[in-house]
Amino acid sequence: MRTVELLCSPELEEAVRAAWDRLAAAGLPSLARNTHATNRPHLTLAAVDEFPPGAEQRLADLCDAALPLPARLDRVEVLDGSAPLVWLVRPAPQLVALHGAVWDVLATAPGPQPWHAPGRWVPHLSLALRFRDADRRRARALAGVERPRGEFVAARSYDSESRTVSELASTCPRS
Repeated sequence: MRTVELLCSPELEEAVRAAWDRLAAAGLPSLARNTHATNRPHLTLAAVDEFPPGAEQRLADLCDAALPLPARLDRVEVLDGSAPLVWLVRPAPQLVALHGAVWDVLATAPGPQPWHAPGRWVPHLSLALRFRDADRRRARALAGVERPRGEFVAARSYDSESRTVSELASTCPRS
């Protein structure tokens, strides 16, 4: 599977990582325990089995033109009752427009994952992948007291087969 993901500005990433740490310290599920080199706070715009020919460059151009985007976190929720614990992202108009444009580029991609599709997408930053709804109140008290703001400043694609990422766009100077 290939994804299109937006990465957080340093201050927003720090706020999310601090929430991961608070959850882990309290003995709750947390992405702080995922030590893979690619693990970092991100907003997934799309996931498909593979990119169609030429899509990666078109996505990079699209993200380069759109970034940075404002980001404001909202409440902490458990999606689907007993699944990911997430920090919802308030969808600014620019973010919604980028999301739609990404799906336009991927219109012919095989295996689109429906939970990211326009009309079904719930913009969020994940805090834990498997979480019991019964612990939601405690998690909110630990993780979601504040409503951090920042920006989405870079885009990447994750390849689940190779477990690697490739940069799509960045507002930071490239080295």
